[in-house]
Amino acid sequence: MQGALTIEGSLAAHGQHVMLDLTGYTSPRPDEGEWMLDVLRQAVTRSTARQVHAHVEDFDGTQSPPGFAAVVLLDESHLSAHCYSDRGWLAIDCFTCGGTDAQGIVDDVLEALVAVMPDLVVQQHRAVSRFMHPLEG
Repeated sequence: MQGALTIEGSLAAHGQHVMLDLTGYTSPRPDEGEWMLDVLRQAVTRSTARQVHAHVEDFDGTQSPPGFAAVVLLDESHLSAHCYSDRGWLAIDCFTCGGTDAQGIVDDVLEALVAVMPDLVVQQHRAVSRFMHPLEG
């Protein structure tokens, strides 16, 4: 495997998972799901990650709260956004393996969102080491 290796005690990590919970989301356009997918894809393009697929699903409120789920599938794992637009809730999630900087991707997404929605508030920000395994040899 190529990429970064983080040491934590007797374990090594070969991945990073960054999660944001935001409030104050307001729809910037009627096609908010497609807009968000474009924001995610642009952040991936500006990173070292490799996109392999992208999809958005809009929810009209008949079976679940109004909003969307957008995901960019990466060679390194994924970047996603899930939104309850009627409540102003938005969750961003990025998991990468190797040396790909999940935090940098999330920072890029957040910068793009705040430029359009300056009242967004980060309620929670977590970064977790992933692909934990015993140190070799």
